[in-house]
Amino acid sequence: MTMHTTETAASALPLFDNAQAWRGPEMARRSDWIRVLSADEVGEIDAAVFHLDATGAEILAIDRAMFPLPRLGAVLQAARREVLHGRGFQLFRGVPVQRYTPRQSAIAYWGLGLYLGEALSQNGKGHVLGHVANLGLNYADPEVRGYQTNARLPYHSDLADMVGLLCLRTPKSGGLSSIISSTTLWNEIVQRRPDHARTLLEPFHYTRWGEIPEGKLAYEAIPVYAPWRGAMIANYVRSAIVKAQALPGVPTLTVRQIEALDFLDSLCADPTLHLDMCFEPGDVQLLSNHFILHSRTAYEDWEEVDRRRHLLRLWLACADGPDLPPFMYERFGVRPSGRPDGIRVPGVGLVAPVEVG
Repeated sequence: MTMHTTETAASALPLFDNAQAWRGPEMARRSDWIRVLSADEVGEIDAAVFHLDATGAEILAIDRAMFPLPRLGAVLQAARREVLHGRGFQLFRGVPVQRYTPRQSAIAYWGLGLYLGEALSQNGKGHVLGHVANLGLNYADPEVRGYQTNARLPYHSDLADMVGLLCLRTPKSGGLSSIISSTTLWNEIVQRRPDHARTLLEPFHYTRWGEIPEGKLAYEAIPVYAPWRGAMIANYVRSAIVKAQALPGVPTLTVRQIEALDFLDSLCADPTLHLDMCFEPGDVQLLSNHFILHSRTAYEDWEEVDRRRHLLRLWLACADGPDLPPFMYERFGVRPSGRPDGIRVPGVGLVAPVEVG
């Protein structure tokens, strides 16, 4: 992989010319990031799913040896390398969720995830298998996350090396998935507004959504951008920054900080930069949280509960992931593999719920 880092003379800020620096319209003209599963590959998934479902195996107990994928396993591992060290995203199409029960879909997705990384807790309940669905909650509540609503989600990253979504059902309208290269965003900010680039290298305060690891505060202070060993690592959740403002001890955002965040958000909305995609049932979207920001438009759901939009989500730690700055290992602890460990709250064990709740 060719990688070049240059220093702009005017601003003395780095620019990055690497695989992570892409533009949406260019990717929209390409199809190499979409992989339709073959009949043989689907057959491998079916065989593992139906066998494990019949045995009554607990999802958390399923390991890679119990979910053999002789052909597809190598394809998934190649995709993992592309997500972690290449363009940062991949879409698989064709997991047969229409003929699976909810438990079978959960087993299928868990099994695929075993070839991509280690599943992490995504919230204070210890959920390693997440459900992205509208629970009718109010996104204005400081402890409510956007994935629990049907609201528009601004561009953001999650707390894992990789985030994966399996689409089970689509909404009546809306719910478009959009992604953008955070590296390209950085390059654009440096070239257009180097003052904002410098601001985004400074710490911002983020709420922990009430999910507080042992020995930590209710918030954390981290930069939006952190250059590290030839790459630009991004950490961005604007809603977490805004909601942290209500927490005791968090300093008020300055005008300079707000303007920098506003400029970043405005670039995310630029159609010459981001890539839009529509999910179909059976799609698996894989994203790097270090080099990609992702978003979702607001959506209208079906009245019938069994038709409503529903995605399964995995947060994955990848032992072969990119080098990260030290503060990212201090956020929530470190796994035995040496990677950051998601959201771990004292006294809460790991669970893999099959149903929304």
